[in-house]
Amino acid sequence: MKFQQKFLAVAVSATLALVGCSTIDPYTGEKKVSKLTIGAAIGAIGGAVIGMAVGSKEDRAANALKGGAVGAIAGGAVGGYMDKQEKKMTEKLAGTGVSVTRNGDEIILNMPGEITFATGKSDLNVNFTNTLDGVILVLEEFEKTIITIEGHTDSSGSDALNQKLSEERALSVGQYLVNHNVVVARVSTIGRGETVAKYDNTTSEGRAQNRRVELTLTPVVAQ
Repeated sequence: MKFQQKFLAVAVSATLALVGCSTIDPYTGEKKVSKLTIGAAIGAIGGAVIGMAVGSKEDRAANALKGGAVGAIAGGAVGGYMDKQEKKMTEKLAGTGVSVTRNGDEIILNMPGEITFATGKSDLNVNFTNTLDGVILVLEEFEKTIITIEGHTDSSGSDALNQKLSEERALSVGQYLVNHNVVVARVSTIGRGETVAKYDNTTSEGRAQNRRVELTLTPVVAQ
């Protein structure tokens, strides 16, 4: 699919721009590549760049861990770690219209389309960036997770149009996270189009709820 290829081109271009970035260690005076740059390079090589999510979440988490882009949680500590992250997310997103739900050891952020994007558009609403900034603060604090971003639409319009729009919207959210210091190797996006409707597409209320972007936060567990 041409749009999937565009995803990869955007991600690789961003990665190449980052590779030239470095910082000076204040204690040794040595030039060091920043953690964000390391994550970008690992993403480009390992296939975990912003683009279509490939492989299982477990595989992507393992790849990010092997590349040094994220840390890992000891198996017995996963529940508590995700409990704390869920609590912080719930506090940050209170009153924003974004719901926070728990599915086992995963956290799902449901972002309704009407607060995230204008109708038929993939550019983030200006007012919504403050909400994403709150999400980013928590993601930076709880770095031992990977983020899968799924775009969804209602059944209005053609299948092809809905697929493209869902991909573009997921990518917009992912690109915003990476542009604001979330390590690129943690982030994958995918468009689902109208194929995963959770609500009744025969009603206006159901269609509005189906127009959404979902972020799933998956813990990276030590093997």
